[in-house]
Amino acid sequence: MCGFPNFNGRVAVVTGGARGIGLAIARALIEHGAVVHVFDVAPGEGEDEAPYLFHKVDIADSAGVAEAVARLPAPASLLVNNAGITRDRSTINMSDDEWQSVLSVNLTGAFNMARALAPAMRKAGYGRIVNITSINGMRGKFGQANYCASKAGLIGLTKTLARELGPKGVTVNAVAPGMVMTRMARDLPAEILARAKAESVLPDLATPEDIANVVLFLLSDAARMITGEVIRVDAGQYI
Repeated sequence: MCGFPNFNGRVAVVTGGARGIGLAIARALIEHGAVVHVFDVAPGEGEDEAPYLFHKVDIADSAGVAEAVARLPAPASLLVNNAGITRDRSTINMSDDEWQSVLSVNLTGAFNMARALAPAMRKAGYGRIVNITSINGMRGKFGQANYCASKAGLIGLTKTLARELGPKGVTVNAVAPGMVMTRMARDLPAEILARAKAESVLPDLATPEDIANVVLFLLSDAARMITGEVIRVDAGQYI
């Protein structure tokens, strides 16, 4: 991002930051001066050389989140709720666990993180929260009732937090990716990638770095007057 923005002195927490989109966000924040704490259930590859500080945390566990936040050496003013899972199956065949586990991580986990970190942001009179939702939370997707419901709920949570925290100088926004070319996505069947490309109006699908660029903008003071918004980064899939 050409040296912009500057997060020197800022402390950030990125959930699900050990791989994929979250890792791209964590790396970008570090490149721009932030101290980054990654909350994830397992370390990523090459963890010993990772430039971030890793914390093994199940964000669906509210007590575990509160404990991890209390152990941070300095309050975080930047939060990226990126962690998410999928358990795809058609609604009539979906188990209770497949439904509940996705809601617990994708939606309740983001709630747990915001609830734990927001008090310090309010006290400081400054904070930035970015939630990673999905275009499928805006349009629905066959076989993803649990995922789509969680991501739609995350949009509602974003707007509510923006109203609640705005008077204390905290902005809350969401980024809605479409298909993103993570390592996991590259291993998908060719027909799934072809379908995503056919939906898109741009010739290429987004990379994790494309998502990270928008997240960093929303975390920066260049976006200080933007709150409660959902920005799609999807090569035009949604339209």
